[in-house]
Amino acid sequence: MNTETKKMLSSYAAKIRMGIIESTYGAKAGHPGGSLSSADLFAYLYFKEMKNLDPKNPAAPDRDRFVLSKGHCAPGLYSALAHKGYFPVEDLPTLRHIDSYLQGHPNMNTVPGIDMSTGSLGQGISTAVGMAKGAKYIGNDKINVYTLLGDGEIEEGQVWEALMFANQYNLDNLCVIIDCNGLQIDGKCDEVMSAEPIDEKLKAFGLDVITVNGNDFDELEKAFDAFHKCDKPFGIIMKTVKGKGVSFMENQVDWHGKAPNEEEYNIAMAELKAALAEIEEA
Repeated sequence: MNTETKKMLSSYAAKIRMGIIESTYGAKAGHPGGSLSSADLFAYLYFKEMKNLDPKNPAAPDRDRFVLSKGHCAPGLYSALAHKGYFPVEDLPTLRHIDSYLQGHPNMNTVPGIDMSTGSLGQGISTAVGMAKGAKYIGNDKINVYTLLGDGEIEEGQVWEALMFANQYNLDNLCVIIDCNGLQIDGKCDEVMSAEPIDEKLKAFGLDVITVNGNDFDELEKAFDAFHKCDKPFGIIMKTVKGKGVSFMENQVDWHGKAPNEEEYNIAMAELKAALAEIEEA
């Protein structure tokens, strides 16, 4: 990846992280930890990877689709969509407010750019495989479908049923991404209900698999290049840091589902603004 592209993506990732903090602070609720761990992926998807995205025409029939299967990480997706131009960045602090269109989980009926309403874990990937099968059914193999799951979410049996479907119908236009930050709402994933070895299980269900650092853009580029060369459903296991980018949130399970107070908000925003300034000055 060239320096200019990496700088652009790093800048958007920092802005997406700022939006996550702004929105969860404004809501006095929400899920910053997993949103922050996924911010680099959101930047990569929406500003490099996905094709035919048009904020002026969110329902363009030939667009790539994205399904946030771990729907509680909506603050990260909303921030990416806002910075892409689907709606004003200034609306992010209205997250979860009464009468706000930005509710706690993605709603395709109210938020432009959302391809599927999600929230109940395990169901997002099921709709994603349906979209991928639908694209093949209408003869448009150029539409790719991306879905992001959490490593806690894949404890759901429905996830594996969906993967069986993807293999059965050879959905090589499907990219299944798992954010492995090692933490879920009530502790460490390997202590609550270990899904390891995730890579071997995905392979057993018929996917080609790559494991990368999900907070590194060169690694993400390597993963998506492999997806485009694959003739099977594809799985990306992203090793990430929960709370990435905010020092006191990193690798802390408490930040799975709580909002920063005013003091924490100020510290987090100062760190992220400093990080953005360093990126832009480089």
